Amino acid sequence: MEYPEKGSKLYLFSIVLVAVLGGLLFGYDTAVISGAEKGLQAFFLGAKDFVYTDVIHGITSSSALIGCIVGSALSGFFAQRLGRKKSLAVAGVFFFLSALGSYYPEFLFFEHGKPTYSLLWMFNFYRILGGVGVGLASAICPMYIAEVAPSNIRGTLVSWNQFAIIFGQLVVYFVNFMILGEHTNPIIEKTAHNLYVVLPESDAWTIMTGWRYMFGSEAFVAGVFTVLVCLVPESPRYLALIGKDNKALAVLARINGISKAREILSDIKSTVEVKSERLFSFGIMVIFVGIMLSVFQQAVGINAVLYYAPRIFDSMNMGNPMVQTVIMGIVNIAFTLVAVFTVEKLGRKPLLIWGSLGMALGALGVAVSNLVTVPPIVPVISIMVYSASFMFSWGPICWVLISEIFPNTIRGAAVAIAVAFQWIFNFIVSSTFVPMYNMRLGEMGDRFGHMFAYALYGVICVLAAIFVYKLVPETKGKTLEDMTALWRNRNKK
Repeated sequence: MEYPEKGSKLYLFSIVLVAVLGGLLFGYDTAVISGAEKGLQAFFLGAKDFVYTDVIHGITSSSALIGCIVGSALSGFFAQRLGRKKSLAVAGVFFFLSALGSYYPEFLFFEHGKPTYSLLWMFNFYRILGGVGVGLASAICPMYIAEVAPSNIRGTLVSWNQFAIIFGQLVVYFVNFMILGEHTNPIIEKTAHNLYVVLPESDAWTIMTGWRYMFGSEAFVAGVFTVLVCLVPESPRYLALIGKDNKALAVLARINGISKAREILSDIKSTVEVKSERLFSFGIMVIFVGIMLSVFQQAVGINAVLYYAPRIFDSMNMGNPMVQTVIMGIVNIAFTLVAVFTVEKLGRKPLLIWGSLGMALGALGVAVSNLVTVPPIVPVISIMVYSASFMFSWGPICWVLISEIFPNTIRGAAVAIAVAFQWIFNFIVSSTFVPMYNMRLGEMGDRFGHMFAYALYGVICVLAAIFVYKLVPETKGKTLEDMTALWRNRNKK
């Protein structure tokens, strides 16, 4: 077989672009709830056979995260048995079915437009199905990109996956905004008995139809991704892992040129004498660091802000909350690009540390705004600072590190465990945010809940900065094979 002398960046970027679409779907699926959740809440508040409480709404809004936990936990099995490429195709199918099912959960079994307890279960089933797709994509997309990318631009290319996640969230903010159009979100009030009621003047279209279009809009992107992922090559490191060295060399040569490809394949083969090793072959610390990166990425509270952004801005009385949500999405995009273009220059650790401190400042700014009287612009800016700081640090850099810190022979299983913890804590944070945010205390009323939630997130951000400074290794400029030596040496000490 004749191999190219020079690698093709166009080829590399085209296959990375397809993988990045999985990140876009990840962002789209997780953020679509932000525009739909109020209409969805109003719809199920109309049920006659059960009471749709705050807790049930928090779980329903976050139910996709249950699927994310399952999908990410299974991602290691899928990645090892099916390979990275086929696993992404499976994720695409789940995205597609979930979008259609969430749009029309009554399909075959239920009366259209009649909210019931059984229909709530069916809706959550479709959201969980999409969550399985997100869980698979969240673990395997950055893994795939890291395994095809040259080491000198690996951090940048994996960071583009986070850019796609945030871009997907921005796209869905716009889509939700356009779908809502001249319609308005339902008006929901809390009664003296701590129950919610939908006021009669609420827009009926939003309650019965609007949220359906928001969920269904994902089907088009999911279909395109599923088709395109079938056209990309399998990861060369996975091919080498299963003994298909000629195919691995062919992919590496198209990306790097034949001379460099042989050198990379030789390095890969030197670290994969066996298909896999025991999870703790390199000590417990590598697994602990991977898990805690995931835990802190969620425990800082960012997804509570992203999922409930319109509701949060609405409580600040600063005009149209959907417009402010779109502005926040644009700010998030801009600061994610900061990470994309600096991760190979500044390194992973500095970005994580400075981002943690910036988030702490923003979160504590919101907390203080609920203790003393300040202009509404102060908490809005604080939210923007908090979100922007996440976007150039924990957003992209956590995924970069998780995709590259683990040795080749345990990467599939280790990434699956780390990402599963990420989704477990995502679920915990997202499902507890609404009840915590709405806590009342004496004269402070619900301002106490607003203050407490952000004060807690601010403290966790400071702890995250300390963790990174003390325990996380810098991986800038290192090959994936270098990580095997790094953790073997650490384990010997």
